[in-house]
Amino acid sequence: MKSLNPIPMAGNPASPYTRKMLALMRYRRICYTVEWGDPRNLIKKMKLEEPKPMLLPVIIFNVDGQNKAITDSTPIIRHLENEFTLRSVIPSDPKLNFLNYVLEDFGDEWVTKYMFHYRWHFSNDIEKAGTILPLMHDVSLDDISHLEFKKYISELQTSRLWVVGSNQKTAPIIEASYKRFLKKLDYCLSLNPYLFGKRPSSSDYAIYGQLTQLVGFDPTSSNIAHAVSPRVIAWIDQMEDMSGIDVHQEDWINFEDVENNLSGLFQEIGKVYVPALLANANAIDTKEKIWKTNIDGTEWEQKSFAYQAKCLKWINDEFSALDEDDQKQITSFLEKTGCENLIVRSKND
Repeated sequence: MKSLNPIPMAGNPASPYTRKMLALMRYRRICYTVEWGDPRNLIKKMKLEEPKPMLLPVIIFNVDGQNKAITDSTPIIRHLENEFTLRSVIPSDPKLNFLNYVLEDFGDEWVTKYMFHYRWHFSNDIEKAGTILPLMHDVSLDDISHLEFKKYISELQTSRLWVVGSNQKTAPIIEASYKRFLKKLDYCLSLNPYLFGKRPSSSDYAIYGQLTQLVGFDPTSSNIAHAVSPRVIAWIDQMEDMSGIDVHQEDWINFEDVENNLSGLFQEIGKVYVPALLANANAIDTKEKIWKTNIDGTEWEQKSFAYQAKCLKWINDEFSALDEDDQKQITSFLEKTGCENLIVRSKND
């Protein structure tokens, strides 16, 4: 896979993953173009096959001599690391690299539950999203089409809250986790401007992407963030474009600082995300369509997804790539933060 110059991208300002990739590429000073709206327009213009599933953003790369639409942000970021070596977003210490991978996955797969829940659970948020999102596809929509699109997208998305496990029973879990997460992120940012020191990592951008919506778009979650952590509000505004900062190798924190700096965030991962990952993976293994588990003292029930099972496997692949000494140090940190079950041991271990 090779990058085009500039790299074509299609996305939506209300897509956290679009915002993740745009801000990351600005920081890395990678040349790109972006088209807002339906990515099928770019795909059709470039005469490409639609990716399955169709996710945002869509980014065009050259694969085996032919242009192809690619969608998954995490492997795209790793590909860009191979092609563009300057201003890396992957910590050089393998142990920090592993923790960064886990935090990026947490941002992409759990913090997004906050975003989808707040956008489509509360009436004020539904009204705003239903009104604005259609216009982000086409700002020139006529009034009748706008109203029809608003009704369609509002009904569709509120009916899909089950995708992130949001319902009346789990709503208090999601909302309590969001507030704890903001406080713990606030603490991290009180120590350093980014999660892993004085330069941004891919996990910063994963979390940033979700927070552009939670803080910058959706009213209920935004009001909570302003009350809990003004520091996070300022951080989101700055993360939009970090192309001007100078970075150096020594800007990454030392692993010895991780326990003080990042334990709070990993404790939240251990409390809510690890049990969800494990229950989902077990359901996929046993071909169960629904999984249930206890999260933060309450039963959580959700549809099983093969992709989240892959997320757990990929985390374990990252752990397996560490040498024995690094694995021991990571294991000790995970045990201290309630994340020890993230590493799935074989029956022979």
